[in-house]
Amino acid sequence: MFRKSNKDSQLDVFTSVPTMLESMAFKQYSDQGHWHNQFREQVIMRIDESTFSILFNNTTGAPNAPVRTLVGMMILKESFGWSDSQLFEHCRFNLLVRSSLGLFNINDPLPVESTYYLLRKRIYDHQKQSGEDLMGKTFEHITKQQVKEFDVNGRSIRMDSKLIGSNIAYSSRYEIIHQTLCIFYKTLDNSLKSRLTLADLEQMEKLSKEEPLKTVYRSTREELKGRLQPIGILIYKMLKLFDDLQTESIQLLQCVFNEQYKVSEEQQVELRPKEEISSSSVQSPHDPDSAYRNKGDQKVKGYSVNITETCSEDNLNLITNVIVDKANVADSTFVEQAILSTTEVTLQAVETVYADGAYQSPTNDKCCENIDMVFTGIQGFESRYDLEMTPEGLFVTDTQTGEQMKAVLGKKLKTSKEDRWRITTPNGYHYFNQQAIRSSHMRRKMKERPLEELHKRNNVEATIFQLAVPLKNNKSKYRGLIKQKIWTYCRCLWINFVRILNFTKQICQRTFKTSNFPAMEPFLSGYLNLQINVQLILMRIFSKALIVSTITIFYSL
Repeated sequence: MFRKSNKDSQLDVFTSVPTMLESMAFKQYSDQGHWHNQFREQVIMRIDESTFSILFNNTTGAPNAPVRTLVGMMILKESFGWSDSQLFEHCRFNLLVRSSLGLFNINDPLPVESTYYLLRKRIYDHQKQSGEDLMGKTFEHITKQQVKEFDVNGRSIRMDSKLIGSNIAYSSRYEIIHQTLCIFYKTLDNSLKSRLTLADLEQMEKLSKEEPLKTVYRSTREELKGRLQPIGILIYKMLKLFDDLQTESIQLLQCVFNEQYKVSEEQQVELRPKEEISSSSVQSPHDPDSAYRNKGDQKVKGYSVNITETCSEDNLNLITNVIVDKANVADSTFVEQAILSTTEVTLQAVETVYADGAYQSPTNDKCCENIDMVFTGIQGFESRYDLEMTPEGLFVTDTQTGEQMKAVLGKKLKTSKEDRWRITTPNGYHYFNQQAIRSSHMRRKMKERPLEELHKRNNVEATIFQLAVPLKNNKSKYRGLIKQKIWTYCRCLWINFVRILNFTKQICQRTFKTSNFPAMEPFLSGYLNLQINVQLILMRIFSKALIVSTITIFYSL
């Protein structure tokens, strides 16, 4: 049964942490500018627990553990890079961590491990079944409140992406097919195995005992190709025989078969050529969501994370949108969604976008029609010819000779309806399409911009670096698109929190420096930096007085 937790924790006279601390520890613990108090106010208390009510039964069952606490634990885990055991150790024995979660009394109960894992599983299963991203909604809700409180300027934004490898080993084509088939076979019980013929059963038992990596190591390319053909025939039989099953393992087997094999009109199973296999094909049966991408010198089997943040020189900048997709998805596809999501979070129209050349695309021109798109580069090599479309026609300038000429309209290609132009060169005709004209216009526009404006995008690379700090060998410790999204949301919430923490400290320092009352500066410093909770002080006094009076009564007896 879902029940919201109480934001105002009740302090106990005898078990509240502040009453047990000595003066210096009490001073730091009560400092409202310290990270644990700020994390509680800026993140924990901003979590809308009703978002997760759909995961619980509203009529029967015991009340849920505080969702605010459980989600906060998930954020802290990814923020500090803790393991699960380290997370629970800190939450039980680290007073600052407990305070950051709103646990002020030493005997305040912490949700047990099973409750923590159950919530994570429910979030995962709910998104897989319905597609609703609860953690994404939580990120947007928290960020929206932070933007409003600190008056963040969202009219200018910048974005960049990061390729993150999945936590999987490199698998060859034979290993992927072999492992997927064995995973499916292990999910069959004896009643289902009885459908197999004796020959197929013996073949499956033999394959399940085989180590595919060793087979690849000691086999030639032709030998592996010869082994893949009978395995494909066996998989085809399995899919026909168990077509009534709707399990994840048979769906994965079907997917791998369609990617690696094809069936002819004569119902003959044939191995596909490598050139026909897409980069979005299954890279490992242990993480079917990951995809392959070759970006420069970087070869990644995993995911692409796109980060969008505000871009203001004199104000607080926060991450406003996070998109996680397969590694082979082009950066240009993130632009429209990132702009729309940022507008919803900041409630401000985006006027300027700073990005690199990978984000420019003709398909984005319509959605970015009234937005100044500042690109720091253009993909591809710069052409020898500078093209400028005018009302009089297309004018072409040869950058090597300086010669300028007017292009004439050429014949359209049979495969395209777009106009194209041509000029006469010593070697014949040179044609220009709409894409070439667009690229030339963008390069010319980019060169006209001052360097200071082009450099505004650079700081988003620092955000990407902060996001990936906990990664080892640029690989995530999670598998699956949904789990990767949850990790990214937690990391970005922490990055935003650290920025808010540093921003508030800078505001305090500026206040002290511009103060016209030097004699009052120590008082202002103490007030702004410490802001000691009066309730805690009264409790300390009350508890000490109670102890003294109790001892006095005891000895008087």
